[in-house]
Amino acid sequence: MSVLLTEIRGHVAYLTMNRPQVRNALSPELMVRLARAWPELGADDRVRAVIVTGAGDKAFCVGADLGRLIPLLSGARAPEDEWDREIIERPEVIEQAMLKNIGFFKPVIAAVNGFCVAGGMELMLACDLRVAAADASFGLQEVKWGIAPLGGGVSRLPRQMPWCRAMEVLLTGNRFDAQEASRLGLINYVVPGEQLMAKAEELAAAIAENGPLAVRAIKEGALRCAGTTLEEAFAIELALRPIIENSEDAREGPRAFMEKRKPVFKGR
Repeated sequence: MSVLLTEIRGHVAYLTMNRPQVRNALSPELMVRLARAWPELGADDRVRAVIVTGAGDKAFCVGADLGRLIPLLSGARAPEDEWDREIIERPEVIEQAMLKNIGFFKPVIAAVNGFCVAGGMELMLACDLRVAAADASFGLQEVKWGIAPLGGGVSRLPRQMPWCRAMEVLLTGNRFDAQEASRLGLINYVVPGEQLMAKAEELAAAIAENGPLAVRAIKEGALRCAGTTLEEAFAIELALRPIIENSEDAREGPRAFMEKRKPVFKGR
């Protein structure tokens, strides 16, 4: 079985990190496969939303494989296979796997089961919507092992919650439960474990019914507007407007409304 399972059902893609025996730790192979998967899904017109989860019920992902990935990056072990060599020869692979600097504008939903810590939580922070099982737990624990959460933790977390709480999470490395994650605004929904995928699929289905060009423009605009001045944000919105206004979908939506039927969007 592959360390990353990919499936497309209708307009929803499922990415399942499949190393349950090590709580879905990020090995070199898993990082490479994630980095390859994002642009493939981005280019696939069938896909309008993506659900990311971890195999089994013990963990979403516990972060970097401390026996494989970290020793490779630190030079403690030499490359042994094609996955190791790609990580060393193309260090940007790690950034791409964590959805950094690749312009992925389709919505991503995290379905978090069990442990979501270190690089696993960083991957969750890259997702747009998040559903957690009631027994899920979170933390950026790298600092406890002399490592820094530089896979998106330092950059993303303080933008997604109050500064002092973010710094507590980053600097102590302490874990917290799903209810606290919800209170902090990091999780959309906390549900019983058996309802986890159903809730994630409910959100994905709602997104997939909407105009795909509009959905992508909303995500792209939100990402590009973050951290800008209001005037700069207005300019970004103005640049995105023709993509929507000149589309077939923009004509279909109002027409379907007037005809009292569901719109049939084609993403063009």
